[in-house]
Amino acid sequence: MLNPPAPPRYFWHGQILHLVLLVVLLTAVWKLVDFGALAERRLFGISTTSWFIISLTIPILHQVFVWLAWRSELCFRAMTKWFGAQTFNIYRIVFFLMFFARPVALILLAVADHDSFELSIPARVAVCLVLGVPSVYTGYSVVRYFGMSRAAGADHFDESYRSLPLVKEGIFKYTSNSMYSFAFLAFWIIAIAGASWSALVVAAFSHAYIWVHYFCTERPDMRMIYS
Repeated sequence: MLNPPAPPRYFWHGQILHLVLLVVLLTAVWKLVDFGALAERRLFGISTTSWFIISLTIPILHQVFVWLAWRSELCFRAMTKWFGAQTFNIYRIVFFLMFFARPVALILLAVADHDSFELSIPARVAVCLVLGVPSVYTGYSVVRYFGMSRAAGADHFDESYRSLPLVKEGIFKYTSNSMYSFAFLAFWIIAIAGASWSALVVAAFSHAYIWVHYFCTERPDMRMIYS
């Protein structure tokens, strides 16, 4: 069992800023998207507007879930009290279901809203290749050197992860924030491959919003855990 390393008031640390930045990002999204044009197209009988809302909502739910799970465990050991020895396994299942739902929803949006801006096939291929190299290398480095469990935040639940050394192999030789900097380029690739403006907006939102998670939740948690 872990002793809570954080006082109860820490549960809310950084979350007012999180909310403010989320509102700013959603306001920008609202300004950038033509919902009238989206409503004219459908996929599988579902309006493109609905696909857009789904692909935008999943990242928000995912990151709010992570904040609630991490902070409830850090401050109250609530997850362990509820689920016992299976706590991290249950968290990990929910985490990765939501994580992989993000690109799936974005692909469906890009298909529904395909060719909503002009970009030639050669240009799409070129841009996707440029973005794909660091994105794929980051994914490889995470799986090979960092570990998917650790990437999901295992150190919030299992004290043994806290003694592991910093990873300095693969892309982590060059930047410790490669998962945020480069892995999320995969979302841009989906949008560009489909030449979908609404998917591009969601990709930009997702990439910006993961940095909100980093500054408002993860970085403070790392300081709290490893102090």
